[in-house]
Amino acid sequence: MSLRKPYSVLVVIYNDNNEFLLIRRTDDANFWQSVTGGIDDQETPIQTAYRELKEETGIDAVNLGITISDHNKTNSYEIRQCWKHRYINNATINTEHVFSICVPSTTQVVLDPNEHTAYQWLSQSKAAALAWSESNKQEILAMSLCPIAHT
Repeated sequence: MSLRKPYSVLVVIYNDNNEFLLIRRTDDANFWQSVTGGIDDQETPIQTAYRELKEETGIDAVNLGITISDHNKTNSYEIRQCWKHRYINNATINTEHVFSICVPSTTQVVLDPNEHTAYQWLSQSKAAALAWSESNKQEILAMSLCPIAHT
């Protein structure tokens, strides 16, 4: 496995019931988050967002005909000490590109058990309260309501 560069994506997922999806990491039972992932070489941030969404939740936005929204925003944060060994030498700050997607409430979630052990759909305020990272909390709270009409 090659070392990561300190660039990633955050994909906030919510549905037409205005519930937000959080997933729990396998390596920290208290770490609930939206979809995140490192940007691979030769990959753009939006390509990473689509790939990570599918890998971590089984949600294939392309197949569903749903567009991931690019917020044209980045957040920077200190890399957790326990994860620094995954990054290139001297990496201390990660820059995450912010995206979101609104999916129908009937969308199925299939987790990769190597990365995540559970998921929950929560109200905006409860999801923000449970999200581990400050940037994730802030981005959940910044989301507008889902434009998909209830059926």
